[in-house]
Amino acid sequence: MAVTLAEEIMLLSLDDASGAAKERQSAAWAVAGGILLDLVLAGRVAVDGGRVRVTDPNPTGVPLLDERLRLVTAWAAGRKQAPKVTQWLTKDHTKAVRATVDSLRGRGLVHAEQRKVLGLFPITRYPEADGSAERELRDRLRAVVLGGAEPDARTAGLLALVHGAKLHRLAFPDVPRKQVAPRLERITEGHWVTEDVRKAIRDMQAAMAAVTVATMVAATS
Repeated sequence: MAVTLAEEIMLLSLDDASGAAKERQSAAWAVAGGILLDLVLAGRVAVDGGRVRVTDPNPTGVPLLDERLRLVTAWAAGRKQAPKVTQWLTKDHTKAVRATVDSLRGRGLVHAEQRKVLGLFPITRYPEADGSAERELRDRLRAVVLGGAEPDARTAGLLALVHGAKLHRLAFPDVPRKQVAPRLERITEGHWVTEDVRKAIRDMQAAMAAVTVATMVAATS
């Protein structure tokens, strides 16, 4: 079973050795967005005009995606107007992260470690257990962004999420943002995805930008 977009973003966020999540809040929005975009690519969900609509409630066969599909279907049911993407991301991002980490554990890619902060407060971290998926992921991203390789639709979507959530340092920790941002912009607007998916990606980017700004404002107020 292929690693999902949400799992790939989570792998980029989790520190391999300590298991701590880097850029936790922005990565959480991107994880929830990754699940939604995978459902778009699977033909189960449509995102247009900043709103999300379930087009096919049938399972994809991927447990992580199917549980979110079930939840978003129930959440959106009976509404007169399709709900906004920002509403779903705000509602689901924390739970989506937990579900995604559990999925990574189930695949054997990370494992849970119980630790205590200051010797008192218990926390759980998720260090790397099998680095093969992340190595393949980082090699693929570098080949596309730095090497000029042609991305497939899922890689283009992943890079659009990275760009929209401003997670450049997670994906390319040794490369200045200004060096990779123009290429990411071209990929987002490029011909690697169909027009409906391209619109969905733009809407997802706008939604993540909106919720990220709102979170930053709330944190400083």
